[in-house]
Amino acid sequence: MKYGMNLLLWNSEITEEHFPVIEQLKAIGFDGVELPMFNLDGENFRKLGTKLGELDLGATAVTVCTPEANPIDPDPAVRAAGLNHLKQAIDMCALAGATHLCGPIHSALGEFSGAGRTDDEWNWGKETLEKAADYGKANDVTLVVEYLNRFECYFLNCAADAGRFCREVGHSHLKTMYDTFHANIEEKSLTDAVKACADQMVHVHISENDRSTPGQGGVNWDESFAALKEVGYSEGYLMIEAFGLALPDLAAATRIWRKMFDTELKLAEDGLRFMKSRWEA
Repeated sequence: MKYGMNLLLWNSEITEEHFPVIEQLKAIGFDGVELPMFNLDGENFRKLGTKLGELDLGATAVTVCTPEANPIDPDPAVRAAGLNHLKQAIDMCALAGATHLCGPIHSALGEFSGAGRTDDEWNWGKETLEKAADYGKANDVTLVVEYLNRFECYFLNCAADAGRFCREVGHSHLKTMYDTFHANIEEKSLTDAVKACADQMVHVHISENDRSTPGQGGVNWDESFAALKEVGYSEGYLMIEAFGLALPDLAAATRIWRKMFDTELKLAEDGLRFMKSRWEA
């Protein structure tokens, strides 16, 4: 098992300024980090890749799509912009040495139609993501669609749908993930959720119900870990995804209104200790 830390806890743009943080995460015992990819600056990601290589740290990445670049929009030009955004993010992954591009890359974050998804949107999503996966394969980057809870999107809200979406596309470089935060809201059975996407699952977000320190909230961790072991998940990351108040725009986007941990590094240390103790028990 590999253990990772999403750097969104510190900022939405990771630069040389954050190298000491990355060094500390390596010293604590993490195997990799997850890089936010919002400002797609090639030179910055090249420097990050060099630093990660020096530290022998693995990397994945996370990005989102916007209403102006929405892979499921009725307008072909907007869908094309969504595909172009994903290609640019894949380019950044290649520069940084990130093996997986994760996130709600299937549709625009926070954009709602007032109804559930349509058959047209489903097919547009498959068409756009298949093309993006072709580009990912050419660059040794696997795309990982993340389903989100009903308050953040309407296109993919549960593990079964995310698994079916990837299954229908049927591409070696388009897979899905399991996220304990969204599962805690949406799934009737965590075990059934893991099993529903197990054949397409290559990544796991470890996120507490309050987005703070894993193991210190209300998520049913025993069931999630047991289900992951039952389906034989062992090659990917257990990646901590937590959010704080360090960046006002990010805090607003993730709906974080109060501080729920001592320091970012303490959260990382406690979270890693918790994951290892539960997984290795």
